[in-house]
Amino acid sequence: MLNAHYAALRVVSVRRAFVLLFKRDPAHQPVAEVVNVEDGRYVSYDFEDWAQLSAMRREQNGHDEDWIRTVRTALMAPRIIRVLTFHRVPRQDVKFNRRNVLARDDHTCQYCLRRFPTSELTLDHVEPRSQGGGTTWDNVVCACSRCNVRKGGRTPAQAGVRLRRQPVKPKQNPTLNIRLSERRYATWRPFLDRADWEVESTES
Repeated sequence: MLNAHYAALRVVSVRRAFVLLFKRDPAHQPVAEVVNVEDGRYVSYDFEDWAQLSAMRREQNGHDEDWIRTVRTALMAPRIIRVLTFHRVPRQDVKFNRRNVLARDDHTCQYCLRRFPTSELTLDHVEPRSQGGGTTWDNVVCACSRCNVRKGGRTPAQAGVRLRRQPVKPKQNPTLNIRLSERRYATWRPFLDRADWEVESTES
């Protein structure tokens, strides 16, 4: 989702996007529009125009689109929406949580460099809390259960293990990097590359 100045704000669900697209301000003007990529250009659509474009694409067998089906019709799921009434610059911050730490470290143990499912990974304090280490971006890493048990409440040097990469706070929400690897989200990249902001995902 973009603000009125095309600055990226956050990731929202398709349901939330359609609520904004259908909504009108007190003057009965749209509060949001779809920003769609067509032949390398960004074209804007209000809800009615987007519904018409969806009907046309459906007749052309739009297999590359994600469709939301209603009782009467089917609508393409928009990739980018722009909120016309919101001008504020987004807060530049990235939320510290387990999901973002695992995404930053690519679900890879920072001691043995093996990739694991989320359920088999833990968060490890490089400098243990018992020795004054904080729960911060530069002191917490992704670790498999085996390496975490082996390290225990010690520093890597004390435990005789090697930390493969020094943890740092990411400049961009790490979960977005995962989405950007998918072709359907490629249109997000220009809005992310030109901004030095962070986003907390609200997509379910």
